[in-house]
Amino acid sequence: MQNSEISSLTTQLLWAGFVLSAAFGAIAQRSHFCTMGAISDVVNIGDWTRMRQWGLAVGSAMIGFASLAYWGFVDPAKTLYASTKVMWLSAIVGGCLFGFGMVLASGCGSKTLVRIGGGSLKSVVVFVVLGVASFATLKGVTAVLRVTTVDRINIEIPSGALLPQILAGSFGGPSTATFVLGLAIGAALVIWALAGKGFMNVDNLLAGLGIGLLVGLAWWLSGNFGYVAEHPETLQEAFLATNSGRAEALSFVAPVAYSLDWLMFFSDKSKTLTLGIVSVAGVVVGSALMALLQGTFRWEGFGGAEDVANHLVGALLMGVGGVTALGCTVGQGLSGLSTLSMTSFFAVAGIFAGAVLAFKYQIARLDRIA
Repeated sequence: MQNSEISSLTTQLLWAGFVLSAAFGAIAQRSHFCTMGAISDVVNIGDWTRMRQWGLAVGSAMIGFASLAYWGFVDPAKTLYASTKVMWLSAIVGGCLFGFGMVLASGCGSKTLVRIGGGSLKSVVVFVVLGVASFATLKGVTAVLRVTTVDRINIEIPSGALLPQILAGSFGGPSTATFVLGLAIGAALVIWALAGKGFMNVDNLLAGLGIGLLVGLAWWLSGNFGYVAEHPETLQEAFLATNSGRAEALSFVAPVAYSLDWLMFFSDKSKTLTLGIVSVAGVVVGSALMALLQGTFRWEGFGGAEDVANHLVGALLMGVGGVTALGCTVGQGLSGLSTLSMTSFFAVAGIFAGAVLAFKYQIARLDRIA
């Protein structure tokens, strides 16, 4: 493959990633798909509808990834989540910080982008602070703190830290293990979601199945369509337009940081567009288009100094926590869990725990004021 062909393929890949993420933004805007909202509904009013949306999305993403891996379209060992270490402490600590922060900031990274598309000026502020905090935790002052503390505590598993790799011996190999476990766990989540009373309506199915399908398509796009067995410049395999150099799916913490970096240093020719950056733009555009079509686009500002403080602190916690946990509610909660990464299970547990703690804190605070 020649350089001109690589350039053409990269352009097609980026446009496809933009369209895919725009679909994500449109679906999330229409269906109110939101992990924080799902946890809030369960904690505050005992409504499991949006949690079932989330479970359906995770389950369908697992089935999609397992099928892609089994038929050779994606290699689980070459994904962003493949590692020989279970970063359990980083995942739990970072997840708790992220979960607490997303409650204060009125939504996670993906919800922030969806809210920007709907006219929220508050979310623009969250976007900037989230991006700066996440970049600092990738390469700056909080990165040093992360690497010298929680990242040091991990469990080494030579065979690989994905659940199918750990249990490969019981299934005759990692490929079969990925397929069987992905189908089994994914199907269980899908059945649980669809069994909910009153769950079977267009918006719920669109949110769950639609977003789960988009995660699977993102894996195919990055891991297969954008895969080059031998790059003409390096003579090594490459995953085009990824920040990690591996197969990636949807995620919205580090990509926000890379988006700010690209905007600020646009004239630097070393700063190129990646799937993560175009996915950030795509979600905003897709959400905006859906909000305009539905007539729900509204400008929204802060309600006062306390509202500003909550969103600033929340964005900071999300930026630091999301990078420390190696992902957000989408990056670890959908993309990571679809690969059955052990670190992702710890991260999601941390995110849920942090969010519940934040809701309890808000309720207690309101009670004191009352």
